[in-house]
Amino acid sequence: MIAFEAVLKYLRTFPENVLGDEEARSLASLLEQSMSTVTTSPLSSFSTCEISDALIKLESPHGGHIPDIHMLSPFVSGSQLKICAPAYTVQMVLASDQTAPKLSAHFVDTATPGSVIVIDAPARSVCLKNAVWGGLMTAGAQAREAVGVVISGRCRDLAEHRAAGFPVFARGHSTLGQSPFVRPSAINVPLVIQPQGTAAGPDAFPAIRVEPGDWIVADEDGVVCVPKDMADKVAELAATGRDNDARALEDIKAGKGVQASLKKHRGK
Repeated sequence: MIAFEAVLKYLRTFPENVLGDEEARSLASLLEQSMSTVTTSPLSSFSTCEISDALIKLESPHGGHIPDIHMLSPFVSGSQLKICAPAYTVQMVLASDQTAPKLSAHFVDTATPGSVIVIDAPARSVCLKNAVWGGLMTAGAQAREAVGVVISGRCRDLAEHRAAGFPVFARGHSTLGQSPFVRPSAINVPLVIQPQGTAAGPDAFPAIRVEPGDWIVADEDGVVCVPKDMADKVAELAATGRDNDARALEDIKAGKGVQASLKKHRGK
């Protein structure tokens, strides 16, 4: 964090020394966004892979992994960006569903500052190929000081999200908007996010439940959800796993073999 702040201060004070004014402002904006996406949670120190490993040790059947959701903004790959914040949940329904509740305000306008907006779109909307998040929503989310959005569904307006430096994680993207396909129905409710494109059965990847306030951690490897009452234990196990892997890496580089090194330091 200190390094981020030093670079940001330099860019603000002496942009002409390195970049043109416009480039400097753009990079400074991205750095500010990156700084704001990591909270004081102990989970923020760990990668999504380390957190999933810890959850598997705690007998989570899915390791907290929300499958097939990838970073689409502000980068696609090669990024150190990570978001770690409590979930503000949004349930979408098909527009044809007349029985589901209707919101009195736009869900972005009621987003909790410092949260990750987590949207569950109905599976049918993915088949229809429409998006549930666009550039105007990113502008509203930033005004509300949300730190990013995770979408079990699609987004659109990629250039706008990237220009704003706003983290967007989604299953894919589209040119189509919400209307006339889907609509938001509820906020701050539990979401049950089903894996898509897989057959049902005893060996199918399990659905993951996201409660409002659960910790969402997302980076270029993917997205994980940590139940809020498990955060400290997960961080503790993730730290142990990181130390063990560091020792295993040293032995592997020293030529001691992958199998022997894993058995020694991971116990398998």
